[in-house]
Amino acid sequence: MHDPFRRARAKTQRKLRRAGASAITEMWSTLLGPSKPKKRRARKPGTPARKAVKPASPSRAAGGGSGKVKARAAVPATRSQARTPRGATFKAGQHETAFGTRSYKLYVPVAANKATTPLPLLVMLHGCGQSSKDFARGTGMNTLAEEFGFLVLYPDQARDAHHYRCWNWYRRGDQNRGAGEPALLADMTRKIIADWNADPSRVYVAGLSAGAAAALILATEYSDIFAAVGVHSGLAVGAAHDPASVPRAMQSGDPGKRLDAQVPTIIFHGDADKVINPRNGRFIAIRALEPFAALDRTEKKGRVHGGREFTRTVHRVGRGRPYTEQWVVHGAGHAWSGGHAAQSGARSPRECHQVKRRYRKA
Repeated sequence: MHDPFRRARAKTQRKLRRAGASAITEMWSTLLGPSKPKKRRARKPGTPARKAVKPASPSRAAGGGSGKVKARAAVPATRSQARTPRGATFKAGQHETAFGTRSYKLYVPVAANKATTPLPLLVMLHGCGQSSKDFARGTGMNTLAEEFGFLVLYPDQARDAHHYRCWNWYRRGDQNRGAGEPALLADMTRKIIADWNADPSRVYVAGLSAGAAAALILATEYSDIFAAVGVHSGLAVGAAHDPASVPRAMQSGDPGKRLDAQVPTIIFHGDADKVINPRNGRFIAIRALEPFAALDRTEKKGRVHGGREFTRTVHRVGRGRPYTEQWVVHGAGHAWSGGHAAQSGARSPRECHQVKRRYRKA
């Protein structure tokens, strides 16, 4: 049957799609940083200047309503920096060892220019499918480095080391001191400490997902370098020993092996994580406690202002500093808690399934 309005409807749908794409582009550009100013065309000699456009009246701008113009809602403040502040640097480098070569990015805050004492150093290990740049933006760690004055090292996993750029935390050859990726990352850290005169007593490592599991191995095997470790949505040391055992550890949880080194550990895990079972966070906390003598335990429940509810469990001696600190973020999935919401590192179910498949093939 002939439809006289088919062409008109198709034209309207095309216009709506174009308008929707423009709106989405504008939204992301607003979230991820200020857009570049448009270049003005040079006016030809002899051409009269354009008259200034008179701003529309409030009633016209509002569509002829009450005459009041509603202010555009402010973009929520985040810990993500669109640009590196003047005086700070965020540059790429490469480190070569007998265990392989990896590129990295190093953030040096403005405070380093006037510091009279060595600055602390934080090593950040990204998750699968991420890069140093993604991880810096997603965690907002460079902003915190400016606020508190510390260096941030972001090593990059190589594509030829893992197809999906996951750290190889599950391979036996990458789980011990003096070999594989732990030796490579430890040597890279030593080089940055020496080159930038970082405080060797205040060197820390943290990571997300596969990066968290790798960070835990690095901190426990090189406790002479790292003073503490941060584990976000990760797995215990020895939770897997080959690609075939990874999916089981991720889906059901695995306690891993007993640790000997006393390494202060802070753990974050969302209780709605569908990629890495939240039981892994509890196993990490149990293993981190084993090397210590009897510690006092305290538990607190609360809610972050404008954020999620949490349960925080701390083990320490009296009122001293925590030796283990476990945060269960209620309702959170597989993503970095805090930082930039648009680049949190969360994966869709389809992407997570692809990660598990690639672990099996690795």
